[in-house]
Amino acid sequence: MATTIDVKFALEQVPEVLKGVPVTLTIAIVAMVLGLVFGLLIALCRIYKVPVLNQLSIVYISFIRGTPLVVQLYVFFYGVPVLFDFLNHHFGLNLNADEVPTMIYALIAYTINTAAYEAEIFRASINAVNAGQMEAAYSVGMTTAQGLYRIVLPQAFVVAFPNLGNTFIGLIKATSLAFAVKVVEILAITRIIANNGYKFLEMYLVASIIYWIICWVCEVIFAKLEKKMSRYEKRMDLKTTA
Repeated sequence: MATTIDVKFALEQVPEVLKGVPVTLTIAIVAMVLGLVFGLLIALCRIYKVPVLNQLSIVYISFIRGTPLVVQLYVFFYGVPVLFDFLNHHFGLNLNADEVPTMIYALIAYTINTAAYEAEIFRASINAVNAGQMEAAYSVGMTTAQGLYRIVLPQAFVVAFPNLGNTFIGLIKATSLAFAVKVVEILAITRIIANNGYKFLEMYLVASIIYWIICWVCEVIFAKLEKKMSRYEKRMDLKTTA
């Protein structure tokens, strides 16, 4: 049976699907920013082998990287109510999981997932910085924190930036799984319209084009930032060789 793509229907639904873009970007940006903070702290725990925290970090990274993101979303979505019931029963609290917006579940899950990957990116980039630079920082009276903040981390961030950009683009695409915990983002709206109008191919084509455009814009932005970072890296190399 021959079928045709209803282009008119697809174009008419574009504005509706675009309403999910702010939610998609919010999840990606918040998870990326918080993931940077937690990922850096986890990386430092591993590099300096902080007792207990180092071992916990290894297990955490292994678990997050070894399980699908959609499973992690379901664990949070169904696990938090169980945790609240436990706390209410044993500590006399009055926590209500129904009052927690589904967006919060998504943000926590995506942040925890992203932090694990960014921790490994930071660990590799920090280790890539010449160890002699930290020794030089000690020689002029800097503390470890000062040496990291002023010397090591700026260079490590330059090294890590391309991978961080790839992580963010991957995160945007991964937000399509947020509909699993009832977050209404791009794909969720697409599925709703497709189910109502029985125009599945048209709607998934619309969603794919929107995702592609968002990722393309991000690629352009990251490419320009990477060029600026490379110039900064060259200046840093000149200073260290001088």
